[in-house]
Amino acid sequence: MGRKSTNNPRSKRRRGPDTRRVRQKPCAFCKAKVEYIDWKDVAVLRKYVSDRGKIRPRRVNGNCPGHQREMAVAIKNAREMALLPYIGSR
Repeated sequence: MGRKSTNNPRSKRRRGPDTRRVRQKPCAFCKAKVEYIDWKDVAVLRKYVSDRGKIRPRRVNGNCPGHQREMAVAIKNAREMALLPYIGSR
């Protein structure tokens, strides 16, 4: 009649350093009350592209889902118009 083992990774009782909750950053576009993310504004879009030319994920940016989608479309349009590179310099 002993306790059950806690080897299940989905166990809700398990607490450790990897299970703590981290407060999410506020969306910069929501805070500034931006309605439209313009693909011609390269200075803003460059902050959301890595040095390799990849679009940074939402968990790194802190954007809300709607603005992250809109930002990704703006970056893709800027790439198409040759304002941003498809890949970074090697």
